[in-house]
Amino acid sequence: MEKSLESINSRLQIVMKSGNYVLGYKQSLKIIRQGKDKLGMFVSNCLALWKSEIKSTTPCRPKHHYNGNNTELGTVCRRYYRVCMLAVIDPGDSDIIRSMPEQTGEK
Repeated sequence: MEKSLESINSRLQIVMKSGNYVLGYKQSLKIIRQGKDKLGMFVSNCLALWKSEIKSTTPCRPKHHYNGNNTELGTVCRRYYRVCMLAVIDPGDSDIIRSMPEQTGEK
C-alpha cells in the first residue's frame, strides 16, 4: 500500500510537469461534466456529497480515490494549499491512467 502510494505520487508529479490538469472541486467538476478528463481523483477526506456527485456524474470514466488527505495531495502537486480534487486532462509523459491500482475508486 505504501509502495503504491509512492508510485502514484511520482506519476502525479510527472503529470504536473508535462501534462494538463485542473485542481479544485469546481474546476474539476466542470471538466468532468464536459467529458474532457481522462482521470478524476479525490482525496480520502473529501466531502461525501462531492464524492457521490462525481461518481454519479460520469460512472463509466475512471476515478481514483487517493489514500492521502487534501494536504498531502497539495504537497504532491507542489502547491502550498490543500487540494481536494483534481482532473487529469492530458497525462503527458506519465502512465498514471494505465497504472491505477483501482480504476473505479470503489472499495
